[in-house]
Amino acid sequence: MRASGILLPVSSLPSRFGIGCFSAEAYEFVDQLVRAGQRYWQILPLGPTGYGDSPYQSFSTFAGNPYFIDLEAFVKAGYLEESECEACDWGSNESYVDYEKIYKSRFVLLRKAFEKSNCEADAEYQKFVKTNAAWLEDYSLYMAIKDSLSGISWIEWPAELKNRDQAALDEAGKKLSREVAFYRFQQFWFFKQWTEMKAYANDKGVEIIGDVPIYVAFDSADAWAQPELFQFNEENLPVGVAGCPPDAFSATGQLWGNPLYDWDYHKKTGYAWWTLRMANCMKLYDVVRIDHFRGFDEYYSIPYGDKTAEFGHWEKGPGIELFRTLEKNLGKLNVIAEDLGLLTDSVIELVEESGFPGMKVLQFAFDENEDSPYLTHRYERNCIVYTGTHDNETTRGWFRNLSQHDRNFAKAYVGCEGRHETAAVWSMIRAAMASVADRCVVPVQDYLCLGNEARINEPSTLGDNWKWRMKKGQLTDKTIEKIYKMTKLYGRIVKKEPLKNEAVDKADVEEMTDDK
Repeated sequence: MRASGILLPVSSLPSRFGIGCFSAEAYEFVDQLVRAGQRYWQILPLGPTGYGDSPYQSFSTFAGNPYFIDLEAFVKAGYLEESECEACDWGSNESYVDYEKIYKSRFVLLRKAFEKSNCEADAEYQKFVKTNAAWLEDYSLYMAIKDSLSGISWIEWPAELKNRDQAALDEAGKKLSREVAFYRFQQFWFFKQWTEMKAYANDKGVEIIGDVPIYVAFDSADAWAQPELFQFNEENLPVGVAGCPPDAFSATGQLWGNPLYDWDYHKKTGYAWWTLRMANCMKLYDVVRIDHFRGFDEYYSIPYGDKTAEFGHWEKGPGIELFRTLEKNLGKLNVIAEDLGLLTDSVIELVEESGFPGMKVLQFAFDENEDSPYLTHRYERNCIVYTGTHDNETTRGWFRNLSQHDRNFAKAYVGCEGRHETAAVWSMIRAAMASVADRCVVPVQDYLCLGNEARINEPSTLGDNWKWRMKKGQLTDKTIEKIYKMTKLYGRIVKKEPLKNEAVDKADVEEMTDDK
């Protein structure tokens, strides 16, 4: 079924208090998706973030990010005063998240709400705690201990806590009981608000594409609570860590630092942890995009302690057995395989055997070779086409930085020779929409024709990532109507939502590639 959607991280939504969240603006964005004829809203991972603020380095693969909790809901509930929220310093630029100020303000307000809530007496809260105990108790204790030790990684904790001595854990749980309860409170409200917002989207015919990193962070409740899942030595230090080998883009490769899975152990357990993880994902999202799908076929192992990725080696992953087991346990999986990068024959075979749609990024199509598999005329239906992703430049920024040959080739291919940058961006969107790919997803920055000031992430860099936010009113009615007309023109409307001027004629097509 042909359909399309928009990529926008939750953090990039407009809101009153410094970062996108599950506020009225999120519901408004869902309404905008409906008016634009879109079936999907693709987001990034929802987990709590640490140093670097990357959603791909989370303190838990199961927990939610407390930054996304709507504070105005606490005002309505009487847990906070609006003046308390307004008095905080959320940063001076509404286009960017100031994470330092968010950290200093958000938790102060969350704690005030917690102290006023008397949540322990709430039957709904009690049910949530009981239902999610398998991960919630470890996560809440982990965060409470971490806070009590000035935020240091669990590998630096006192030995009895690092190694999970039961008596030490019991003592910490009693001593930090209030802090543990505070983290339970955060998770209750995160999931309550997310569930309500997802239900609203689904009721409107909008499905959520969630993003799941293949790996977990070393400094996470997952690694601390279940070290047997990973390739750790007797001191709970990684034997090897994840990354990518040197290539044309990086002479020393990419050192991600995530612990690697002990796939033999996972196989012995019937992939129990992965079943639990995917079951949680399928509850949270309608479609699950698995990041770095290649790692299930082969993964790159870098010796722990190395400063670069130069001296790693490839190891075999679980392959199709994992996904057959998951499907047996959970039923049919609605998964997107992130199969970008250098792909071997065995990776291609794994994607094909799984039946999952892979990804085609249009920005990757234009090079000296002029025969890229990412050119739209080479697509098969079972794929998802993107103009770009959160890791790419915006399409406008990308056009500006292309070599002369590649720019000329791209403009000739999408039919915008001699046109200005805005026309080039819309021509790229049109090429993606017109392709045979079953689904098409476009970052909202491309619909807004923004440059690299709106880029979400530049891989292998720190400091300026995950910050961009859309301003309130930036996605205008005119742009929404333009998106709708293009979506309709290329047969991607799933649920009819008529607009005032719905008919698509030659003038509309012209407008789709012009800056009018």
